Amino acid sequence: MREHLAALANCHRCSAMTGPVVTGNPVLSPILLIGQAPGDKEGGFGKSFAWTAGKTLFKWFDRIGLNEETFRQRVYMAAVCRCFPGKNPKGGDRVPSLAEIDKCAGWLQAEIDFLKPDLILPVGKLAISQLMPVKRLNDVIGKLHSVNFHGHCSEALPLPHPSGASTWYRTEPGLGLLESALTILQNHPAWQQICNESYYSS
Repeated sequence: MREHLAALANCHRCSAMTGPVVTGNPVLSPILLIGQAPGDKEGGFGKSFAWTAGKTLFKWFDRIGLNEETFRQRVYMAAVCRCFPGKNPKGGDRVPSLAEIDKCAGWLQAEIDFLKPDLILPVGKLAISQLMPVKRLNDVIGKLHSVNFHGHCSEALPLPHPSGASTWYRTEPGLGLLESALTILQNHPAWQQICNESYYSS
């Protein structure tokens, strides 16, 4: 895993992306979180979800048993793309191209091979769409899905992107669907496993 992260840190496959590469901690976890791509602040902090959206995301997880520090220590955090795509001239961050997503997919494939996760948490529509068809968040959030991702059979629990610009998770039906997703997560065996202090102290 450490060799993998060292190689990933030196990736320069996408000329339009802005480094540095942002990765999670080298933790062998039963849960894999997949974000979309780092924003312009994450590279400076050296970790994903390090800015405004992260504050919201970790509030969700804190409510069901894990604070940010513990979550980062116990869950492997990946992303569809690991470098900042740059700004969209029309506003917001640029969505990575299909070619960029494809170039980064090999890193995610390797992580699936390492971890063989019991549960995958795709955060945001771009991440969710790597695992399943998604036209509307209403159709996929609040449910546990069986998926075959990079040849590995697992369960996936999609979450909305916690962007401050989004109102989906703060209004109905998104608010209720997010609550359903967090309840499912709290009761999932993989989540209960990482919340078990004795599992990590043994």
